[in-house]
Amino acid sequence: MKYRKFGKTNIELSVLGFGSMRLPVIDNNQANINESEAIRMMHYAFDNGINYIDTAYPYHEGQSELVVGKALKHRYRDKIHLATKLPSWAIESYSDFDKYLDEQLAKLQTDHIDFYLIHNLHANVWPKIRDLGVLNWCDNIIKSGKVRYVGFSIHDTAILFKEILDSYNWDFCQIQYNYMNEDIQVGTKGIEYAYQKEIPVIIMEPLLGGSLVQLPTQIKQLFDNAGKDHINMALQWLWNKKEVSLVLSGMSSMEQLVKNIEYASKASINSFSAKDYDLMEKIKNEYSKLVPIPCTKCRYCLPCPKNIEIPHLFGLYNDAVVHKDKSQWLYRVIYNNNIPEDRRADACIKCRKCEAKCPQGIKIANWMPKVHSELYEP
Repeated sequence: MKYRKFGKTNIELSVLGFGSMRLPVIDNNQANINESEAIRMMHYAFDNGINYIDTAYPYHEGQSELVVGKALKHRYRDKIHLATKLPSWAIESYSDFDKYLDEQLAKLQTDHIDFYLIHNLHANVWPKIRDLGVLNWCDNIIKSGKVRYVGFSIHDTAILFKEILDSYNWDFCQIQYNYMNEDIQVGTKGIEYAYQKEIPVIIMEPLLGGSLVQLPTQIKQLFDNAGKDHINMALQWLWNKKEVSLVLSGMSSMEQLVKNIEYASKASINSFSAKDYDLMEKIKNEYSKLVPIPCTKCRYCLPCPKNIEIPHLFGLYNDAVVHKDKSQWLYRVIYNNNIPEDRRADACIKCRKCEAKCPQGIKIANWMPKVHSELYEP
């Protein structure tokens, strides 16, 4: 495992962090984590050099923190740096800050959190919690010893990112970033700004919710023709950058974990050749032409009042469009045979509650008629 000094903390963190948003589950039920397998994976990660684990209040419908707490209990807690996040959208009063933190400490079975983030800051939430006194509260929780380092995660523009970054003496920040998102959300300009301010950057969605793993055939072929492993290249593209301190990966199987640890062993700054840069630029341009909806399947949009599985439908639609010539029929079969009529895309009532929660800013209600039109067969 490779390690990098984490900003001004003098801590060395593994270049690969264990993300706990996509743990293995039973019967596709996100609240029903396969606890024994998840803990086995975490222990394997810790024993093989990963020393940072990330979870959050809403992950797996509130169950992720409980399982992470069990995995860390006893011999691992003092060795592993634990990160979790305050649900910023749930804060209605100053007392809520402590309420959620204390609940999380109990769920995680610990007396302190090493790295605590204000979760998913965006233009609608940031002014509210700022005015409620979140920055003063951050000072207090560090003084109390309940939290060692404070940061924030964000799915918004580089402009808002800079505003938030300049508002407080943050220890770190976390953004969505990958070779398809250089100019989306915070983007390259944002991580360069953080680096100038000596604030370490943690990367989430390095594989775009798995979209950069299950690539369209023609995109995968470009990697194959160059003799490159497409997953390794996506991760090395990030580790190649001096501005990136740590890359989080939400791993759902032991196989993924073992491979990612292998990839991390090769992480190095400024390791890309001119040919590597040219290849990734070509991949980005070709991929952009194919996939219509930039959904990462983070599930923040759920629950839907009509019980529509929005990420699943978007995945079917994207696959149907990308694989139009080969297997579009398969995605139509799934949509028409496996999705109940009252949970198909045409059941959308355009309440747009999901849109307010979507980190990617997708106009979900506008896409629903297109999804149904593409997939439905009378």
